[in-house]
Formats: sequence, structure tokens, C-alpha cells
Amino acid sequence: MASSQGKNELLFADWMAALPGSLHSTPLTNLAIPGSHDSFSFYIDEASPVGPEQPETVQNFVSVFGTVAKKLMRKWLATQTMNFTSQLGAGIRYFDLRISTKPRDPDNELYFAHGLFSAKVKEGLEEINAFLAEHPKEVVFLDFNHFYGMQKCHHEKLVQMLKDTYGNKMCPAIFAHEVTLQYLWEKEHQVLVFYHSPVAVEVAFLWPGQMMPAPWANTTDPEKLIQFLQASITERRKKGSFFISQVVLTPKASTVVKGVASGLRETITER
Repeated sequence: MASSQGKNELLFADWMAALPGSLHSTPLTNLAIPGSHDSFSFYIDEASPVGPEQPETVQNFVSVFGTVAKKLMRKWLATQTMNFTSQLGAGIRYFDLRISTKPRDPDNELYFAHGLFSAKVKEGLEEINAFLAEHPKEVVFLDFNHFYGMQKCHHEKLVQMLKDTYGNKMCPAIFAHEVTLQYLWEKEHQVLVFYHSPVAVEVAFLWPGQMMPAPWANTTDPEKLIQFLQASITERRKKGSFFISQVVLTPKASTVVKGVASGLRETITER
């Protein structure tokens, strides 16, 4: 007999398929869809170089303290403990993705990055696709919202990677209110790709970044965060687009200094 936990896992893995029929024709902009912040950060490579987006102070810190500095950085950079497959199984359908080239990389690969480098983008996309193949009524939102060290050729490489991985699973950009589960199921689309770069206007299956705005509270105070979220939800609902409610607290430099050895979980998450 399956445990209750096992039943819950099955339910979360196919929660879109299990929604009542009355919601099948509801625009997805009207549904609350769970997502993760820095979705790829379950794997951050402490042996990697520091990401190109990091300020000179961080670069200098790592150059002086080396591996020790990177171990401390990881405690503040890793916002997830589950890989893509586990997140999907737990019901996550929105992924926050930040892409970078790696200095002096002979293979000229693309990587997920947040301060330090994470896994190769190709591997992550394929992992998500494997889940979608097994769960044909589930839909994911891939939000490519930061690009570091990328030239036109790198964007072309990423676009081709998306084509090769997802093909017709990707939904072309249309009016947001037209996107319902019923529409996507009929078209056999399972992926909406949001791309915060001018490149998006050149490719039919890339949704412009402004169709997925993500207002940021930038606070360590839970009360201020809640007030910000309430105000932004009211405003965004008027726009008729998808939008993100970032239910995250952001450490200040002073927060990191005070809890440098503790990390994000102990210092911020408990709040």
C-alpha cells in the first residue's frame, strides 16, 4: 500500500492534470502557480570561478581567501535544496533561470549562475523535458531573466538548445489571456519560455520579458515584504500579463557580514 506521503507526491507531480474541469478554460494568468527562486542553485560548484556579475569586492575576497570564501558564498547563494526533477515532483512549475558563459571555458558552454556557477544549461533543460514526457498535462514556465557574459552567438546557441530540447512543446507568444490548460493540451504545448532580452522579438516561441514582470521588495523585513506583495498584486492584475510574486527576503551586506558563517537558511529563511 502506498504511504500518504507517496500519494501526496503523485498528486503534486500531476496537479495541473488533476484540476477540476471548471479551471481548464481559465486563463493561467488567473491561477497561482508555484515557482522557485534561483531554481538551479541546488547545485553550485565551489570549484568554479566567481560569476562575471559579481562586484570587484567579491572577486577580491575570493582571490584572497580562495576555497574558504567560496564555501561561505555557497551558504548565501544556494536558495534551493532540490534538483529540477524533485522540484517538479513537488509541484513547482515556474523556474527562475540565470545564464552565463564561463571565463576561459574551452567548450564555450552555457551555465546556470548565481555568484558561482551551477550546472550546464543543456543538462537542466533535458532534466525538465524528461519530466514533461512522463507528465503530458503538466506545463512549465521557464523564465530566462538574467544573462551574463553573453554575446549574440551565445543567445543563438541557447535558442537552438531550446528548439532541440522542447521542439513543438513550446507555446508561441500569444495574448496572455488566451493561454489556458485546455488550449495548451489541445496544441500539445507544455513549455512557455520568457526571455528578458531583445532577442525575444526575433523568435516566435520566446515570450518577451515584460510579459513576466517580477517586482522585487529588496527587504529583510517580513512585514514590508507582505505589504509590497499585496500592493504589487493589485497593480499587476490590471496589466493582463503573467507576473511574479517574489516571496523572498533579501539579505543586505550588513546581514551577510553579521552572519557570514551561518548562511541564508539560518539568518533569513526562519523569518
